[in-house]
Amino acid sequence: MKATFIITFFFFSFFQFACTGSSNSKETGFDSSLVLETPLNDSFPKGKIINSVVCQSDPSQSYALYIPKDSSNKPLPVVYFFDPHGDGLLPVKKYKALADSFRFILAGSNDSKNGNDWNDAENIWSILNDDAQKRIAIDADRIYTCGFSGGAKVATFIALHHDNITGVIANGAGLEDITTAGNLNFSFTAIAGNGDMNMTDLVSINNILDKTTTRHRIIFFRGIHEWAPESTMNTAFEGLEFDAMRKNLIPNDTPFINIFVTEKQKEIEKAIKENEFIKAEETCSLVTSMLDDVTDESLWFHKKQDSILQATAYQKQAQERQNLLQKEENIKAVFQQHFQNEDVKYWDETIADVKSKSKGKSPEAAMYQRLDAYLSLAFYSLSNRLINQNQNDAAEYFVSLYKKADPTNSEAWYFSAILHARKNDAAKANNDLQKAVSLGFNDKKRLEQQPEFTNSKVNINLDALERKMK
Repeated sequence: MKATFIITFFFFSFFQFACTGSSNSKETGFDSSLVLETPLNDSFPKGKIINSVVCQSDPSQSYALYIPKDSSNKPLPVVYFFDPHGDGLLPVKKYKALADSFRFILAGSNDSKNGNDWNDAENIWSILNDDAQKRIAIDADRIYTCGFSGGAKVATFIALHHDNITGVIANGAGLEDITTAGNLNFSFTAIAGNGDMNMTDLVSINNILDKTTTRHRIIFFRGIHEWAPESTMNTAFEGLEFDAMRKNLIPNDTPFINIFVTEKQKEIEKAIKENEFIKAEETCSLVTSMLDDVTDESLWFHKKQDSILQATAYQKQAQERQNLLQKEENIKAVFQQHFQNEDVKYWDETIADVKSKSKGKSPEAAMYQRLDAYLSLAFYSLSNRLINQNQNDAAEYFVSLYKKADPTNSEAWYFSAILHARKNDAAKANNDLQKAVSLGFNDKKRLEQQPEFTNSKVNINLDALERKMK
């Protein structure tokens, strides 16, 4: 018999959900000798990534740091990163080459993560910013925040509440507060993979900001809910440079502008030749947001955009995209109806169908990638809520679906371990925790504070698990 769940389904804010995208800190081809593993308190060598800078006012907090080599010894711009899993090293390693190219300091919080509330976020920022300002030569006019998923919401939250933030890069998520804040004193750069379940939300925010004087832009890349590729973040950093030129914080760099203009003109012409008119129009919009009031070179892109908008091919593709977005919303509505009832057969078939159709590079495949991530987030949210309410039978059902929808997400196995521990099934709880750790779970504090795992009847060896964490 099918059980009925009394559920008012909604998505929690980032504080209550785990990001479904990869936050694995493994970076292929990265020279590990560039990372100093030993926590440092006083010495900050340039050209070396420091894994853990311990904050002087609160030794329980730390951040990863990279200061590029710079012969001028002048204060440099800084980008503060916020990863949803508190892995500050991940983005610092991922974008080190950009730091060298743009001469940006990179600092990644090791404490900001999903599960924190806004008070936690404010406290972490206050300590992090104060520590960095006192110990590093930072250009006070060029302080930027950047985050992925829940970290993108933190990056935006900080900028909304602190006037010293010059720009925000929101990768993979948006904060709705920005849509009601009016004209902002910082630039806002959204980044979204075409298979990211939050892509449509970021597009909506970008459209709302069109009605303000806020300098804003959106950058798309071929991918899912994940930290953007280096090439995409490079474009975002270029935008920060143009913003600084516009505000006369740095002089106009003519060679830099000319190279950028030439590359983007080629990119647009290539997209048109390949009949990708939507991509061509989006690139025009991105470039004008960067170059307007910096150089007259922006006029070429305005004219090209007007031409594209009038093209029959563009109008046809735009309508097809709109139809696809409507189809996506309709499918989500059907999903939400089925969240109310236990129907394992339906979800087994649906999950398999979504995953099958998500393969490929077509716009429809990207839509199914977004739906795949949507299901992962939905099953996480419902599982988390039911576990916290001790509705164990219902939680088991949704956790089982979560593991099917996103089998490589450590949270699914962590939840499963909690439920097995509540049944005093030590063997299954241990197996699930081992699986969670192998998939990247590394939150020692959370593990140690989880009451189910400190139960003497379960007898879980937390020390052994922690030794396996990366």
